[in-house]
Amino acid sequence: MERRPITVVIVGMLFILAGCMSIAFHVKDFFQPDAKLSEVIWALVVRLTALVCGILLFFRVDWARWLAVIWLLYHVIIGALHSKSEMAMHIVLLIVVAILLFVPVSSAYFRYKGK
Repeated sequence: MERRPITVVIVGMLFILAGCMSIAFHVKDFFQPDAKLSEVIWALVVRLTALVCGILLFFRVDWARWLAVIWLLYHVIIGALHSKSEMAMHIVLLIVVAILLFVPVSSAYFRYKGK
């Protein structure tokens, strides 16, 4: 399978957009005088992970699918610490992304090594 399935395109773009938008939104945190550097760096790593994950999905890197699921699972846990509605939203996203990344057409795309 040479063509990238729409399921991979959707999830890849979702992760790229989430990573870019959250980095842009939280860049101000670096300049807060009372910000804890370790927390800001951890948040940046999490956001960069989303961006890298989305890019790697486009490059047909199989483990990027698992990284995407783990990234969302992490957000389910974080969401549980905030509110039930936030946790529920992340659970729904986790289920949808997992389905999209592991349907047969997506799995075939990641198995195909090409010429």
